[in-house]
Amino acid sequence: MGGKDVQYIRAQDLEQIGTGKEMRHHLKEKGANLKKVNAEIQYEDDLEFLQIELVKLQKWLLKKRKRLAILFEGRDAAGKGGTIRRFKEHLNPRSMRVVALAKPSEIEKGQWYFMRYIKELPNPGEIVFFDRSWYNRAVVEPVMGFCKAPEYEKFIRQVPEFEHMLYEDGIVIVKFWFDISQKEQEKRFNSRKTNPLKQWKLSPVDEKSRSKWKEYTIYKERMFSATHTTFCPWIIVDANNKLNMRLESMRYVLNLFEYDNKSEERTRMYPDPNTVQRYHRSVISLEQ
Repeated sequence: MGGKDVQYIRAQDLEQIGTGKEMRHHLKEKGANLKKVNAEIQYEDDLEFLQIELVKLQKWLLKKRKRLAILFEGRDAAGKGGTIRRFKEHLNPRSMRVVALAKPSEIEKGQWYFMRYIKELPNPGEIVFFDRSWYNRAVVEPVMGFCKAPEYEKFIRQVPEFEHMLYEDGIVIVKFWFDISQKEQEKRFNSRKTNPLKQWKLSPVDEKSRSKWKEYTIYKERMFSATHTTFCPWIIVDANNKLNMRLESMRYVLNLFEYDNKSEERTRMYPDPNTVQRYHRSVISLEQ
């Protein structure tokens, strides 16, 4: 439950509460926001059920020697890292990795751009979560001046071919873009400034990027138009609600596979189309 509601529950109160109904009655008497409490309880329940399904999926991928790469892209503060943490929280670390590459070394700068990412692709039976990916060159690098125009154009031409080769080789690639509004991004940046546990997330690049909202939008749309394909589509997720974003992105991934002992009894398995949808040129962006 949220921090504002926890204050209403004391140890002596808990000793006298035996049912969920009594808990809700107690919170109501104390003036707690029951709608918010119920929503967070439901979120925690759904999260646990979906994480159980992810464990089943991981076991099946390992048994079938399947390879799964999930790319998490979006503007700063869109919730990429937090969603990855919920995805991997209960997975076996021996067949799962998180990849968050630093800026390229001098040697890597002289290599084919995709080389550093090829080394990180999943092995048979493995899931790899990319906390940003090769798509840095599609948006962040041109906006921030980290690459030259010819490098950007070459990248955009090569991406569909590169991903088609991975697809033909049997790698399943999920490309998430977490769509966040400018107002919500500002709110989250302010939270990072005041929360000492989140201040490490702030960087000079973050501050500079906030002034380039329109440039990010232009390059983001170019990226979608050039790299959204039938074999490797972009999946747009409404990221303004972090809790929904996490659950619905999990549901999307789980819905791609018919793994052993797949269950729909304890929670909804199909993603909400109001939160998760394939990119289409006519779609109205949430980033207003």
